[in-house]
Amino acid sequence: MKPSIPTLVAAALCVGSLATASESHLDPALPAYAAVSGVTGNLNSIGSDTLNNQMTLWAEGFKKVYPNVNIQIEGKGSSTAPPALIEGTAQIGPMSRPMKAEEIDAFEKRHGYKPTEVRLAIDALAVFAHKDNPLKGITMKQVDSLFSKTRKKGGDDITEWGQLGLDAWKGRPISLFGRNSASGTYGFFQEHALSKGDFKPTVKEQPGSSAVVQGIGADPYAIGYSGVGYRTSGVRALPLAGDDGVFYEATYDNALSGDYPLARFLLVYVNKKPGSPLDTLTLEFLKFVLSKEGQTIVEKDGYYPLPAEVAAEVIDSLSR
Repeated sequence: MKPSIPTLVAAALCVGSLATASESHLDPALPAYAAVSGVTGNLNSIGSDTLNNQMTLWAEGFKKVYPNVNIQIEGKGSSTAPPALIEGTAQIGPMSRPMKAEEIDAFEKRHGYKPTEVRLAIDALAVFAHKDNPLKGITMKQVDSLFSKTRKKGGDDITEWGQLGLDAWKGRPISLFGRNSASGTYGFFQEHALSKGDFKPTVKEQPGSSAVVQGIGADPYAIGYSGVGYRTSGVRALPLAGDDGVFYEATYDNALSGDYPLARFLLVYVNKKPGSPLDTLTLEFLKFVLSKEGQTIVEKDGYYPLPAEVAAEVIDSLSR
């Protein structure tokens, strides 16, 4: 089962407001950020490593508008976000996967209402190979056979490159790289690529997304998974095929349409009491992120910006 990018994105595409220039997918209808008075204080963000670079760049841009604001960012994995929001040690909890039911329940038990999910950007979770790897693409069934010991998609165990059709590399073992269990990327990949199966113990678990990509770039016989924003010149994202057997590259259009099997939203969660707007500092930061300036940063960092219609709906929901 491939994850679906919500219908709201498809609706936004029908509006025809997206930029068509190949060099940019920034929606020209995104509004410029308008500064307001009275924005001061400390903003703490605890959560996803995948979003660490994005949060840092957004913080730098926001501080240019509000120099007196202090922003602290800690990115050790999505699983660290819910406890921080529950305990009140962070106003923002970046996550590269949706909160689990038990995390939502724990938050609600403490605060009396559920946390609010905020979509900030679109990611095509990539399966990377070394830049010199000649493999044309890989099916989701093969991905499961590579990374999972339970192989819930029904494939045979794959351990060497000849099994993927690379006869010149026949017999050469495949080196696997992935994230650690604190990572939302780990959880998302486990759910959608492995059908909630178990990872092989041979997967080299890394504490950060950049470490995954560095490991693959240094090993011609490696393969691994990470957010597309961490792509470097040393690796390439393999086209993926889902149930339809058609290979799709990790592009903006394929992520928006849902054709790319591992498309996802990058999220933050906030503590917003129903019927009340967010505190001014947190709200203005998220308005900046969802503005033309903030979504330009998304694209520069290698991820994909939101359509203006989606961004506007998110801001509206946070303001009331």
